[in-house]
Amino acid sequence: MLLPFQEQIISDLLEDPNGGLVVLSSGLSLPSLISSLLLLHSSSPQGTILILSASDSQKHSIHNPNPNSPSDITSDLPPPHRASLYASTGAFFVTSRILTVDLLSSRVPHSSVAGLLILNAHSLSETSPEAFAVRLLRSTNPNCYVRAFSDRPHSMVAGFAKAERIMKCLSVRRLHLWPRFQVFVSGDLERDPPEVVDLRVPMSGPMRGIQRAAIEAMDACLKELRRTNKVDVEDLTVESGLFKSFDDIVRRQLDPIWHTLGRKTKQLVSDLRTLRKIVDYLVRFDAVTYLKYLDSLRVSEGVQSVWIFADSSHKIFELAKKRVYQLVLSDGRKYVGDSKGKAIKRRKVKQDNGVDGESGEGTTVSDGTGDVGMSGSGGVVLEEVLEEAPKWKVLREVLQEIAEERQKINLPGEGESNSKDVGDVGEIVLVACKDACSCMQLEDFITKGPQKVMREEWEKYLLGKSELHGFQKREKKKSQGPKGFGLLNGVVPVGSRENAKISSICMVEHDALMAAASEIRNLTKEEIAVEESSHSHATGIERKKGRGKGGKRKATTKHQNSRSKGDMKGVENNVFSSEKEDQRDQTKQKAISGPEEKLLTGVTKDKSILRKHDQEEGATEYQPQKPLPPVQFYAIDSNQQILDIMKPSVIVVYHPDVAFVREIEVYKAQNPGRSVKVYFLFYEDSMEVQKFEASIRRENSAFESLIRQKSLMMIPVDQDGKCFVSSSSNESQSLVSHNSVTRKAGGRKAAENEMKIIVDMREFMSSLPNVLHQKGMRIIPVTLEVGDYILSPLICVERKSLSDLFQSFASGRLYNQVETMVRYYRIPVLLIEFSQDKSFSFQSVSDIGDDVVPTSIISKLSLLVLHFPRLRLVWSRSLHATAEIFASLKANQDEPDESRAMRVGVPTEDGIVENDVRAENYNTSAVEFLRRLPGVTDSNYRAIMDGCTNLAELALLPVEKLAELMGGQKAAKTLREFLDAKCPTMF
Repeated sequence: MLLPFQEQIISDLLEDPNGGLVVLSSGLSLPSLISSLLLLHSSSPQGTILILSASDSQKHSIHNPNPNSPSDITSDLPPPHRASLYASTGAFFVTSRILTVDLLSSRVPHSSVAGLLILNAHSLSETSPEAFAVRLLRSTNPNCYVRAFSDRPHSMVAGFAKAERIMKCLSVRRLHLWPRFQVFVSGDLERDPPEVVDLRVPMSGPMRGIQRAAIEAMDACLKELRRTNKVDVEDLTVESGLFKSFDDIVRRQLDPIWHTLGRKTKQLVSDLRTLRKIVDYLVRFDAVTYLKYLDSLRVSEGVQSVWIFADSSHKIFELAKKRVYQLVLSDGRKYVGDSKGKAIKRRKVKQDNGVDGESGEGTTVSDGTGDVGMSGSGGVVLEEVLEEAPKWKVLREVLQEIAEERQKINLPGEGESNSKDVGDVGEIVLVACKDACSCMQLEDFITKGPQKVMREEWEKYLLGKSELHGFQKREKKKSQGPKGFGLLNGVVPVGSRENAKISSICMVEHDALMAAASEIRNLTKEEIAVEESSHSHATGIERKKGRGKGGKRKATTKHQNSRSKGDMKGVENNVFSSEKEDQRDQTKQKAISGPEEKLLTGVTKDKSILRKHDQEEGATEYQPQKPLPPVQFYAIDSNQQILDIMKPSVIVVYHPDVAFVREIEVYKAQNPGRSVKVYFLFYEDSMEVQKFEASIRRENSAFESLIRQKSLMMIPVDQDGKCFVSSSSNESQSLVSHNSVTRKAGGRKAAENEMKIIVDMREFMSSLPNVLHQKGMRIIPVTLEVGDYILSPLICVERKSLSDLFQSFASGRLYNQVETMVRYYRIPVLLIEFSQDKSFSFQSVSDIGDDVVPTSIISKLSLLVLHFPRLRLVWSRSLHATAEIFASLKANQDEPDESRAMRVGVPTEDGIVENDVRAENYNTSAVEFLRRLPGVTDSNYRAIMDGCTNLAELALLPVEKLAELMGGQKAAKTLREFLDAKCPTMF
């Protein structure tokens, strides 16, 4: 069902037979608009509709109710089949490359195409393949309409008059703007809004400290970047730095002078991207995963990074560790050592014997709230903190509240109503997260409980640390002295002050992590051994191993027995000396019972989520136990239309997103009779809230800019596509005719043949064929085995962009490509094409050395030219410069032959390559071997080939005959001595 404002958008588009450009706010159900247009077309078909630039998610979201739903036209289909599809009256998804090739090859019946629907119009430009396809189609079918759509208004204002330039390349005259604050849109969405509950969750102390430190580091990087005086200061704000487009803004300003910038400036741009991820992942990852990400940053960034050496960066790493673990002495007091640590309160522990404030020589032990140093008689152990995400508890409470409200409503006939609710799709609570990883973790949290989820992540982290340490130390000898890796029950020994000076806090921390990892690995091995033993001797093993606190347990599944035994072993060994471990172990004993066995064997998905969480409830701090409703998790990044499928009545937005909020508003407006309740979970005073509010402000400012541009926009009269000039070459010819000499036939110029260029099919991914066509050249798309562009029977061009050039050198593909061009064409050309908005240089002149360096691109190019002397290098500043270069190279040259270009490099049935003289008459491998013999040069190897049949005959020729063929006695004597020399042997 369409809303009134959506119907108005469609009616405005249908008013103009030429089409138009529609820009609307994100989340206003763009796929439903496309589906409605396809439905209208199917009801009264007047031709074929081709849909361009559609992403995979958009293809899945566009559903046509008619049986003739849009299908894909791919390159796998044979050309005759594609031609028949173009002639039908249906709707098809097609890529711009395939459509352009088919238009140039005259496979598309132009009169049968009714129009084009172009999605993601914000990515178009004058040289894009979509603009090329529109120009080709409009030149032969002026009545074809073009309707373009975009739901990213902030991308439409990036650059000078971008909306106007996109309209020009699409040949449309009308711009339709539909922001969220438009009267029709706001009226439809606010007529019956959903019930909204805004929950502000306070962040923990370490989270606030990490966010503050990351913002300080980002602000410091911005200040350093402002000092360069090479970027616009207005765009360099922390608010704009929260979005991915910030990197594009900075790089777009710095690209023209990128080769002149120093290493520090380039690194600052990269550091801003890293800091944005640090702030973003803080509210998305759990504490252990976040620490793992920071550890990877410490390794990958290394000494190259600038932000990692700032004072605020140390706070980020230290606070991230405090969320996961802390070092304590074996007697329960905080370990500080001789570092500059801050005073930390002593943690409460259960001890059998009291520990006073005794301290050994050179140590500090505090009985109060002061610093605690290294004790001469104690060891250092890890105390797990495993801070849970604050949103987890709030999400649990929200789900319990939803279940209570439904239970009150369905109180009479409770059993029947509950079973009905579980089966009803609309009764499922939808929880929207940013990505699929967050969805899986929240599902584990609901199923297993928060403590078990954090415990599993913690064990993975420790085992990963242990594996990395083992990989690094595999080739080194083991030290003679004991290090304490699992040998002393996971306790790292701490000695006197002398030993403490040698071992820093980082080493003690690393040793403690390795000890904990070793203990967990031992527990895992014991669990596997117990499982294998219990499979054959279940009863005997139960009696033998059922000692200690677990001796009176009930019989359960093998996995549960081995798991609880492993936990008891860990407590006895004192790997993690904390009260939380004791509580977790006791509650696990209570939780293991018969009903859990039923849970593992199989119930419905919704019931299993409820039962699993109830079994783990005693291990968490959430009490009392309460039932939960069925939950469905949804990843916002997947861009699926799940609201229309699930039709939920309660939605929990775990990670707020502007586009998804708009989708909820549209869903509620389309279902006015359904009650929809939305819970928003925000971290209070966090960058998450600021990013959400900044995205709304950015969208509104983008629409305001587009409205001003629309009021001042000057559109030519012939921009409707009906006055399209089919031959662009007339423009260049007219300039010559005006300046021609009037004595020669009154200024009349003889008709010139149209320039033809044979282009490889794969080159239509780039914009160069589009520019060549604009210059009036005829483009012939074929499949080439050698080269990318054939300018004449003698000239073959291999085009390389900068990124492709580096990759081709690294893989060795460029060497083979140049070798084949040199073999088949007299003038092989390597075209190195730069981007127009980037620097026309590989690197700074000061960075180019005098010696040949294998890692230098200049050295690689020099070696390539030395190896292939006939190769010509052509440097191009931009696409338009390349078109001019091609025109100059084709001057006084014959036009290329299409059939011959297709046969070059393709073997025949007999294995002989067409038009390859060397392949027909000579053995290429033997020729290469001959040219490497001593005395054989480029001037005499052809005479040697003419004078003897093969290498065996060459080896038997006398010196006089060799001298006659090689043109000298010295060269012949050198070759004969080489051929007659004895090979050295070992005996």
